[in-house]
Amino acid sequence: MANLPAWGHDELPEPLPFSFGNALRTIGPGAILLATAIGGGEWLAGPMASVNNGLTIMWVATVGIVLQVLFNLEAIRYTLYTGEPILSGIMRLRPGANFWGSIYVLLTALQLGVPALATACASVAFAATFNRPPVATDQQTIVYITYGIFGLTIAILSLGGTVERMLERVSWAMIAYVFVFLTTVNLLFVPFTHWYETLLGFFSFGSLPHVKNWSLQELQHVDWAILATLAITAGSGGIGNLTITNWVRDKGMGMGACVGAIPSVVGGRSIELSHTGKIFTINPVNLQRWKTWWRYIVLDQVWLWALGCFVGMYLNVNLATSIAASGDVMSEHAAGTFQADYMGKNLWRGLWYLGLLNGFWILFSTQLGNTDILVRTITDVVWVASTRLRNTKKLSVGRVYFLLLALFTVTGCILANFGSAMKQFQFLALIAAIIMVPASLQILRVNTTLLPPELRPSWWRQLALILCALFYATVIGLVVFGRLMPPKV
Repeated sequence: MANLPAWGHDELPEPLPFSFGNALRTIGPGAILLATAIGGGEWLAGPMASVNNGLTIMWVATVGIVLQVLFNLEAIRYTLYTGEPILSGIMRLRPGANFWGSIYVLLTALQLGVPALATACASVAFAATFNRPPVATDQQTIVYITYGIFGLTIAILSLGGTVERMLERVSWAMIAYVFVFLTTVNLLFVPFTHWYETLLGFFSFGSLPHVKNWSLQELQHVDWAILATLAITAGSGGIGNLTITNWVRDKGMGMGACVGAIPSVVGGRSIELSHTGKIFTINPVNLQRWKTWWRYIVLDQVWLWALGCFVGMYLNVNLATSIAASGDVMSEHAAGTFQADYMGKNLWRGLWYLGLLNGFWILFSTQLGNTDILVRTITDVVWVASTRLRNTKKLSVGRVYFLLLALFTVTGCILANFGSAMKQFQFLALIAAIIMVPASLQILRVNTTLLPPELRPSWWRQLALILCALFYATVIGLVVFGRLMPPKV
């Protein structure tokens, strides 16, 4: 298998009996990914796309979420069997670990190295602090606040025994606040007739704004950049979808319990991480355990992550399109604050602050998760690929993680001085779409060649991975088309 060591062998750990109480103890990676997913897509891209183009465009988000959850499940299938994150499986494909490791390190840095979410989060924090939306002359102050956002991110990721455990705790708290707030303000401000109109928009498959005959002239009226951003960020997108397997491993699900986890700086020094996975023998006992583990994974990914992504996008879009006046065009600068501004002016001034707090949690949770995804992915890749690094006694995997965290924090602080948050966010989304195309096909290859026949995906799951690759290849093509043929106003 390329140039990585062969797997070890161990018994598949027995999961807790499937029940509601045990599910709350067992699941968790989906909560981290959900807190990461409910960010720029739900708070920025979704409202901006729907207000500017109409509700019928939201089917793009539905397709994106469905394809991504199937993608996630197939990536996790490999981790449950081996205890390795899916990128390790991809690195076992030809031409080998060094080649694919280098490619994905580069793509990870390109997608998540830009501080789009930290800058957007800082803008919301500015509005709450100075009681007004920021303007161009406030840019330097926003940069300083961005530095503070990075500092808070480092503090959270440094505590808790394992990074996954601390992220999970913070994510549950953020999810609780965001969903309670969004549900409450939707009930207060949105007529029930509009709730139904919004729901229909998420299932208006094939509808595009200004397009009836699919002529070149009509297609030039579509803002392909924002629709592409919506297609990828309605879920997690790119590296985030791959990193779910790292969190599954660190949570100890399936064979992940046999390989260790990435420890925190404080409280996790005795935890170790193996660079090679372990597999189990196929027998009736292990197959029954596998089925129970898989039920927990489906609960975590379908009913927590995917449903949460859909509801989060729905509630944000439902609110935004209800309070926007007919003919309004939402600018990239208003996307982060206009909901709070409207609610504060039309019902109670306190909702200005509560709305901004909601926006802050949405964006900061994504910033926190994306930072971990960035550092965790590169840490895992270099730890697996580099024998020299693993044999360096002064460097544990936890120290590698936090050295990289410090490096990318400094880089992010420098890049915060350049470009707007929305432009950076659209670049992030494009790289994520580029990642999804080869990754879908590579997961298909891994699961149909490296896994035993009893655990391989069914034909329709294999087809879903191919459709995922085709969908995001189309998204990339439309972005290129939009760049060559800019939208006509």
